[in-house]
Amino acid sequence: MLNVYYGKMPEAVFNTAVYFKNAYEDEWITDSVARDMILDIDKSIVLDSAVIDSPVMGKIPPLALSGGVKTLILMKNERTKIFNASTCGDNCAKWILRLAETEDLTINLRHLMDFGEGTFDIRILNTNQIVHSMKELVPIAGLYV
Repeated sequence: MLNVYYGKMPEAVFNTAVYFKNAYEDEWITDSVARDMILDIDKSIVLDSAVIDSPVMGKIPPLALSGGVKTLILMKNERTKIFNASTCGDNCAKWILRLAETEDLTINLRHLMDFGEGTFDIRILNTNQIVHSMKELVPIAGLYV
């Protein structure tokens, strides 16, 4: 299940770019899920652990990936940490929900992320309520962001 804490959360990793720069491992980049996230979000193809082919920037290292993709890769690989998902755009929301399907995932949000028109299970940690749609999520999240 996806657990979301809205607002300032001292234990969350706020600067995900710096954390990624100092923590990522080569195999994180070549993992099949990471490859799919990179292709979907950044429209880029992983050539190997050190080179990604971007249609905009050409051949780039993993550190040049978007903040959203880097944060998603951290969420997938560092499950004991809580990351600031406000570095992600709404295009990352479906991936966050997917990551939470197989194992509980806790994130920090400092904005209202659009999780789409479908149904989902999200526990809002601020109130310990479980919501199943944006219609249910917005009034609660709006109290904290």
